[in-house]
Amino acid sequence: MKIVAIDDQQLVLLSLEKHLSSLGYEIKTAQNGEEGLKLIDSFEPDLLIVDINMDGMSGLDIVKQLRSEDKKLSIMIMSGNTDEDTIVDGFDLGIDDYMKKPVQLSEISVRVRRLIGVPDNFESKRVANNAQISKSCVGVVIPCYNEESRLLSKEFTDFLDSNLGYHLCFVNDGSKDDTLKVLKDLAKGREDFISVYDCEKNGGKGEAVRQGMLHLVRDPQLDYLGYLDADLSTDFKDFDDLVNTIENSDFQIVSGSRIARMGADINKESAREIISLTINFIIRKILGMNFKDTQCGAKIIRRDLVKVVFKDKFLTRWLFDVEIFKRMGNIYGKEKAVSMICEQPLKRWIHADGSKLSMKDSLKIVGQLGEIAVKYRS
Repeated sequence: MKIVAIDDQQLVLLSLEKHLSSLGYEIKTAQNGEEGLKLIDSFEPDLLIVDINMDGMSGLDIVKQLRSEDKKLSIMIMSGNTDEDTIVDGFDLGIDDYMKKPVQLSEISVRVRRLIGVPDNFESKRVANNAQISKSCVGVVIPCYNEESRLLSKEFTDFLDSNLGYHLCFVNDGSKDDTLKVLKDLAKGREDFISVYDCEKNGGKGEAVRQGMLHLVRDPQLDYLGYLDADLSTDFKDFDDLVNTIENSDFQIVSGSRIARMGADINKESAREIISLTINFIIRKILGMNFKDTQCGAKIIRRDLVKVVFKDKFLTRWLFDVEIFKRMGNIYGKEKAVSMICEQPLKRWIHADGSKLSMKDSLKIVGQLGEIAVKYRS
């Protein structure tokens, strides 16, 4: 039994192709409507799985043309578009099923079997209970400096196996140990979901993140881009919550916040916490914005904004988050910038041993904040 899948996001197509072919279905894919229609004519599938929101010909345009030509195939829409009028329009045009992203692979299997049955060589596969195709495709930059012994490789691969709309970009920031080799080994066989960007010289976290973001923004399939610390002091569950917030709001940036509150597991060293509170007080005065925690290493950003705030090099190695917010204030005005940013408390944050930011560095930050205040005022 044959299936054609049309979606402008390759991460989605790769996940569908791998899963459905493992069940015994013959599947071919296309990344736009015109290519997909040609494929349908030549391949003559039993089922079409198609997204709605694509550049050029939309999913509904494809359905309309196929039904006008009286093509004998089942049609299933799989989309993050949850507008009820759009769903009704789809059924009015003649679709057979509508799946809302995020959707689990196990659910896709059941719906496909209901529509077209099972192939002769069907092989039932057990998939992880939470393995799902995400509503959006997200690129995540993970800066790495001398992380050879600390990199939690299994946590990263386990997350990718369960969340099929993510691409992780590890940036080697001129490491002096075997971090680059560890990263290349991690990416081997997963090149569609993991990339390694190598900076020959150590430029600091800010430049590593900037280079990674500018690298990822060239991939048109990614809806949102973010960054996360390599030690996973903020875990993926919290990061996924940040993504969920930006997907369902008009915010341009959703930033994690390590605010100690009831029900949250926020663990900091006492001396580091005192310095952090002092620095945050100074940052709020410089920004003129009442953020509780600008320096949390977990943020998600809409792709169009990435080209604006990451275009130029940052003044400092560690305080680039403050510079991002200052740039937004300068471009959009302080009041509008505040309305574009959401600060979301994390459920968990654990200080990891081996932090690259020493207490001495923390004290230097005060002087660097003064430099930022002067530069961005001018």
